[in-house]
Amino acid sequence: KTWTGKVGDTKTFTITTDPADASDSATVITATTAASSDESIVTIAKISDGTFEGTIAGEGSATINFTSGSLTTSIAVTGQAAG
Repeated sequence: KTWTGKVGDTKTFTITTDPADASDSATVITATTAASSDESIVTIAKISDGTFEGTIAGEGSATINFTSGSLTTSIAVTGQAAG
């Protein structure tokens, strides 16, 4: 999973489970946290509706890691110059 964008770009990330109707789906989604490997390149914030908003803050490469208990996934981010 990758996201390439220009400085200032934003993207909304929605957490889902597979299968979507798993008995613990709501718990897994609610417990999900996210962290950027380099906040000078990409920031990530949880929004009140449970989604996450990423913002490309600078040029370079970083990773957003999503975690819920033992479950993890990541997005490789590349920030490019604005304009």
